[in-house]
Amino acid sequence: MSRVLITGGTGSFGRAYAKRRLDRGDVVVVFSRDEQKHNAMMREHCYDVGNARFFVGDVRDVDRLRYAARDCDEIVHAAAMKHVSLCEYNPGEAVSTNVDGAKAVIDAAIACGVRRVVALSTDKAVEPVNLYGATKLTAEKLFVAANALSAGTQTTFTVTRYGNVMGSNGSAIPLWESQAAARKPITITDKRMTRFLQTMGDACDTVDIAIEAPAGEIVVPRVLSANMVDFVRAVWPKSETRLIGIRPGEKLHEKLLADCEIRRTVNSGTHFSVLPEFAFARSSAGGRPLVDQDMRYSSDMMLTSDVSAFYRAYNG
Repeated sequence: MSRVLITGGTGSFGRAYAKRRLDRGDVVVVFSRDEQKHNAMMREHCYDVGNARFFVGDVRDVDRLRYAARDCDEIVHAAAMKHVSLCEYNPGEAVSTNVDGAKAVIDAAIACGVRRVVALSTDKAVEPVNLYGATKLTAEKLFVAANALSAGTQTTFTVTRYGNVMGSNGSAIPLWESQAAARKPITITDKRMTRFLQTMGDACDTVDIAIEAPAGEIVVPRVLSANMVDFVRAVWPKSETRLIGIRPGEKLHEKLLADCEIRRTVNSGTHFSVLPEFAFARSSAGGRPLVDQDMRYSSDMMLTSDVSAFYRAYNG
């Protein structure tokens, strides 16, 4: 039995991952600043167990994090400001949560002797064009470099980076479902737009892999992508679509590996692993082959021929 602290534990991923770990018999410490979500989560039947702990707190508050992390074996850091437009409009808050919060998690983990720390990142951190992506890229670098700060201790840090999780807070699918149910046009920003898509179960699997990954590695899952217009037409063929224009800070296509990372990315079978650049945290390739050096892991290059399969997977 392990004891895991999940920051952002009342969010979409946090709830799903907390349930997974509780089902295994682990002790789960749920940490977030939203008391209403804490209350709702505590009332859910699946959390009526003795192994769940609920800490209201902000990841910017390192002292509160230290209390929550006491006796924990692992931390899964999922707390973040994630909405691109809100980060653009509130840049100081985005930096405080996504960057200063990352530093606070690192400090608390080392101070409390936590064994493994996994930070969740996003495809928007790859060659970022918006503040959200820039803050997550910074957080990635902080967590990888934290292996130097924890040298001589048992604490190690890894990162996992993935694309859009279907049905998560802020994702388009719940909006499109409500628009289709109300017989309203489904809004799409640009007909060329593509995105990597995966289920919440896939995201939880990737975090499980990252918990066991060598220190300093960035774990990137193998996923496919879809053109958003094709996705909507496959799932809701009778609905009209309405183009509303690309939003500030939005890309037409996303990448899960930066071009400059390909030279140090290895094929780990079920996933790709980006090896750290610096000797202090470098993990050995361990016989894992480098990926094709001409590889381009972009959402416009990984399109599936069966876009409706994503929705079937989302619905279980």
